[in-house]
Amino acid sequence: MIVTRNSEEVIGLCLDALAKMAPQFTPVVVDNASTDDTLQRVRAHEGVRVIANLENRGFAAAVNQGVEVTDADLILLLNPDVTLLTAVDTLVEASEKYGLAAGKLVDITGRGQAGFTIRRFPTAASLIFELFGINRLWRSNPVNRRYRYLDKNLDEAGVVEQPAGAFLMFRRDVWRQLGGWDEEFYPIWFEDVDFCRRAVGAGFRIQYIPDASASHIGGHSVTQVPASSRAGYWCASLIRYASKHFREPGYRGVCAAVVFSSIPRMVAGMMLARSLAPISAYSKIVRFAGLRLVSARRPGVKRIRS
Repeated sequence: MIVTRNSEEVIGLCLDALAKMAPQFTPVVVDNASTDDTLQRVRAHEGVRVIANLENRGFAAAVNQGVEVTDADLILLLNPDVTLLTAVDTLVEASEKYGLAAGKLVDITGRGQAGFTIRRFPTAASLIFELFGINRLWRSNPVNRRYRYLDKNLDEAGVVEQPAGAFLMFRRDVWRQLGGWDEEFYPIWFEDVDFCRRAVGAGFRIQYIPDASASHIGGHSVTQVPASSRAGYWCASLIRYASKHFREPGYRGVCAAVVFSSIPRMVAGMMLARSLAPISAYSKIVRFAGLRLVSARRPGVKRIRS
């Protein structure tokens, strides 16, 4: 299953490789209101089931739509900029046994995408480090090494915590037991982390199998989000994740970090854009996170209004 939005440049390769490497899977493409020729490219491929949304329902909602229209026992989730390089039989076996499985993602040079392919579940500290840019400036710091599995060899198979949703297989009964993907993570970010964490919490395991591999361009989904809204959506999803999975001190700490990290982020955004536009975007983020910081905690964190 593939969720698309303005994916005309990559969807053809993705579907061609899927038909060659995983012919046992019937392709389902859920398109979130593309304005380019994505749907024409998809419909040029035989045997693809298409759901064409009239609005962008977000990644999680689109995944749920795709699962609902098929009766397959196993779901192979691929980003449109992912091209299978091998068969996925080993993922099928592992998913049937454990509940979920994922393969190795490589870049266009064939190098494993360390730090992205698999990660540990984020802690409050790792998210705070992300917010202040510490993980980017000091990539080898202990918090980031643990979070991004930089201490793990990508060529070694084993049980992991959170593989990327760009290349993930899961059983239908897992999806059903968890109540699907959480559609409040809109339009993207942290919905795959949340799904994996809830799956592990429910007693399922996630097996990482590097023998199954795929090429991943990266960044495709992010570029489909308007630049003026990216920071707001990311922070809202981050806070929702913290609200669902962290204890009170960690949740409050993340909210505070969103507030205080917004100032340097805003300044950097103004310098890069040579514009005052980031002031409005980050003012909304500060107001949103500030209210969550001082108000009674609620499990359902609403979205930032764009």
